[in-house]
Amino acid sequence: MTTPVFESVRLDDVQLEPAPIDPAWILEGNPVARGGRWSQSLDTTTSSWVWDCTAGRFNWYFDEDETIYVIEGEVIITADGQAPRTLRAGHAALFYAGTRSEWYVPKYVRKHAILRPHITKPVLLALKVSRKLRSKPTGYLARSSF
Repeated sequence: MTTPVFESVRLDDVQLEPAPIDPAWILEGNPVARGGRWSQSLDTTTSSWVWDCTAGRFNWYFDEDETIYVIEGEVIITADGQAPRTLRAGHAALFYAGTRSEWYVPKYVRKHAILRPHITKPVLLALKVSRKLRSKPTGYLARSSF
């Protein structure tokens, strides 16, 4: 079995399943959300999704770093310490793990999202050291001076 070099998908073809918003988070309306994962990294830490939602206003908490690209519609996002931002089709945003925000969807929004868990400083340091060790040349050529 070979590992694929890359994955691709037409985002309109991603099968969306119900992804209900926590009822305690809903502030206004009856927003209906759906989501569908279309890829996951080989190390299983990063995944790509399509998500959509009908009109409503709700709180949202990000467990992971999430980069989004709005495909259709719009959402107005309010977060502590920042002025409200309207994201429309063509806009991208990064929400850091631990972010709390309020989402107001006037009619409908559909986004592509890439989720990656937050890496703690000790784990990040270990990862950097590991990468550095892997990139060091070894053997005779490393000791030679040409």
